Amino acid sequence: MTSASPASPVDELFERTRSQGRAALVGYLPAGFPTKETSIRAIEAMVEGGVDLVEIGLPYSDPVMDGPVIQAAAEQALAAGSRTTDVFDVVRATAATGVPTVVMTYWNPVERYGVERFAADLAGAGGSGLITPDLIPDEAGPWIEASGTHDLDRIFLVAPSSTDERLAMTVDAASGFVYATAVMGVTGAREQTSSLGEELVARVRAVSDKPVGVGLGVSNGAQAHEIAAYADAVIVGSALVRCLLDAPDETAGIEAVRALARDLRAGVERN
Repeated sequence: MTSASPASPVDELFERTRSQGRAALVGYLPAGFPTKETSIRAIEAMVEGGVDLVEIGLPYSDPVMDGPVIQAAAEQALAAGSRTTDVFDVVRATAATGVPTVVMTYWNPVERYGVERFAADLAGAGGSGLITPDLIPDEAGPWIEASGTHDLDRIFLVAPSSTDERLAMTVDAASGFVYATAVMGVTGAREQTSSLGEELVARVRAVSDKPVGVGLGVSNGAQAHEIAAYADAVIVGSALVRCLLDAPDETAGIEAVRALARDLRAGVERN
């Protein structure tokens, strides 16, 4: 069991949304896609549309858990020369909007950058924490130490396939919130949300009162409304990325991001 720490910006967000009787809206966009400057503008539009917490993706060359939409965005960002230091620039600009900002990254780039250095630079840019989809708590010793030193939240993932023992250990090691992947397989927007989400949230709540966010598959306000009825946060990624991928130009893409964020926020507000 990790020692208690002061309330983080993520903790304060969930205290606020719980007091308002609604789920938080979490929006994901990759840093540097299609350019660093445009990714910052798109994230600002997402916040203006009503996103409560921003999840910034660190582009990676081998995104094994990401679907084709996020893979395509990561490839464009890397082709444009996006580097880890650019991610911290995007974090700094996002945090300046006043919303809690976390980075989603595979573990290999953090190890290459240096775990302590990464934590220090993330905190220095105003970041609130890190989502690590391929890092399990029992292999996270260096990150648990570095995140504790720099007051960063550790957001671990649980899945429908998680055993009760594994789920309890992961939830205990997590801070900020627990990321519940409600479908099996790679990420991507879906026509229907998974029926496994509500059951997985219930399993987490049986062992902890930490907030639970549900991700993978949400693409519109109606689906956000459905998940907000039982989760503490609705996490949306691929649908927002697609707004930029499918747009005829960057300005139209940014407007599409803002419009989708508004629709998603209306969905979580209806509860």
